[in-house]
Amino acid sequence: MGGDDTWSSALHRLWQAASRAEEVSALADDVYAPLLATTGVHLVVGTRWEDRQILRYMRALAAGSDSPVITATSRSVPEAAVREPGDEPVVTRIPVAALDDAGWPEAELLRRTPGAAFVVCTFRLDHRGWASLGVGVDASADVAAVEGRLAQAVDVIVACHTGILQRGREARRGADDALLAEASLQMDSSLDVEETLRRVARIAVPAVAEGALVHLLRSEGPEFVAATHVSVQQRRALEEIGRGNPWLAALLARRGEDEDTVFLSGPELDGSPFADTAEATDASDASHGDGDGARPGAAGGDRHSTVISVSTLRARGRVVGSITFVHQRPEARLPSSAFLRSLATRAALSIDNALLYELRRHAVLSLQEHLLPSQLPVTDQWDLSASYEVGDPMLDVGGDFYDAVTRPDGSIALLIGDVCGRGAEAAALTGLARHTLRTLLEQGTDPGTALSRLNRALRQERASRFLTAVVTTLAPRADGTALLTTCSAGHPSPLVLRSDGTVSEVLTGGLLLGVLDDVSYESHEERIGPDDTVVLFTDGLTESREAGGAFFESILPVRLAALRGFDAAHIAESLTQQAKAYRASGQDDIALLVARWTGVPPGADLLPQPLQLVRTAR
Repeated sequence: MGGDDTWSSALHRLWQAASRAEEVSALADDVYAPLLATTGVHLVVGTRWEDRQILRYMRALAAGSDSPVITATSRSVPEAAVREPGDEPVVTRIPVAALDDAGWPEAELLRRTPGAAFVVCTFRLDHRGWASLGVGVDASADVAAVEGRLAQAVDVIVACHTGILQRGREARRGADDALLAEASLQMDSSLDVEETLRRVARIAVPAVAEGALVHLLRSEGPEFVAATHVSVQQRRALEEIGRGNPWLAALLARRGEDEDTVFLSGPELDGSPFADTAEATDASDASHGDGDGARPGAAGGDRHSTVISVSTLRARGRVVGSITFVHQRPEARLPSSAFLRSLATRAALSIDNALLYELRRHAVLSLQEHLLPSQLPVTDQWDLSASYEVGDPMLDVGGDFYDAVTRPDGSIALLIGDVCGRGAEAAALTGLARHTLRTLLEQGTDPGTALSRLNRALRQERASRFLTAVVTTLAPRADGTALLTTCSAGHPSPLVLRSDGTVSEVLTGGLLLGVLDDVSYESHEERIGPDDTVVLFTDGLTESREAGGAFFESILPVRLAALRGFDAAHIAESLTQQAKAYRASGQDDIALLVARWTGVPPGADLLPQPLQLVRTAR
């Protein structure tokens, strides 16, 4: 037989090839040729088996032949199941004449060669299947030496396969880690519940599965939110399934709070919209030539069988929903339960954050509404409106406030203010300031005295924050004009839009509220005519800043002048939206209170008029 030195050199080359190989089949030439060079060997044949008895691959090379015979198949050979090895390789010597074709697909090839016996080593590659490597030998062969060489070659093949699997696992683990990191980044970048759920579905397809459905857990049961699929047509079908398919609804209901990811396939999907039925696919294709009615997961032709996985979305000890993946890929490419649990955990946390943010947003907006008047008084003489825009993305309660109250003499008092900072303490001061001023002004207290008494109350309460405010009273006069009496405590000056389109600033000033004891405030008076408009606002409007650094304050007079002739509601809403569109930076709330004087005929009765209440914008 071939010399030991020759075989040693061949074995060395085989180990080198194994360290570089990306597939075990790449070792074939380095295995078959040295074995054929062994004395008495006439044929080398290898097989690859799955599920005990499914022949996937057979390769044979005969002495004197330049090309191997290769058979790729998926043939079931039930009798071959008895050949399946245990954990250790098994070497067997069998006379060729004793081989049964029913269990030995190599028999036909062996009978074509001079070999009288078949020396074969069977070995396990992984949990899915096994393999064999054998040679046909004649009487001149040293069987013991042949068996040793087969065992050594198999050692290399097993080591190569193990290394390939290990490198594959490491590569998949790296890809999984990268996907999880990207998923967290994408999901955490949105605090909108539905957008977060849609991102969960989109991130996973096609990296994890071919399709995905996401449900949110509500008190009445699972609520479908999002679905996606690599196929647009099947995405539409998935959306329909997610909205009300009884099978899926029952499955999600049974899952309850089960934290383990469940995989369903084959008979477990019978009766479901994901069942692998060629008939269903054929019927669908016949009735929908464009594929719109294709059933997600229905496998026909050479498509991979469908596997459904369902993961519970749990965050902070409570279930927030579930994510269902539709896998249509080889088993080797299915994600692990651990990976799906990790993805579900991250998704659940992002969803829960979005849900908590949503709850907080509603709570803050509700509290903010209670800090502002729900209605503004109006008569035939006044057109009043207000606008309030929350600017802080963290949605802490802001300190802006406004109000309008009627006074015993028939005048109307407008007030607007801004407490320094945000949060619960700012909200408390906001309520104190607004209700104090409102009560004083309703009793007929003049603006300066009202501000002084509020300052005294803040100092007595030892308030840790200061605030700004401006109060304006609007008193009708017999000549059809109205008298504006304005006091300011460090607040931006109101603007007056005249009926001719000119804009002027009400010049007044005073110290911030809550800083010093015994502060007095001076009033400024001026007249306005019919269709003149008074605009009070907080600094969130003027300090909205564009990307270049300019403030909205610089263009506010021009923007206000362009609104000449519009009613108070349009002016308030338009200025708010313009400031928002202008703003590239700045997150302060914007509050506006607008009063348009419609005028009264000269000599009209100026006693207090019956009032109506109109709901104000918040």
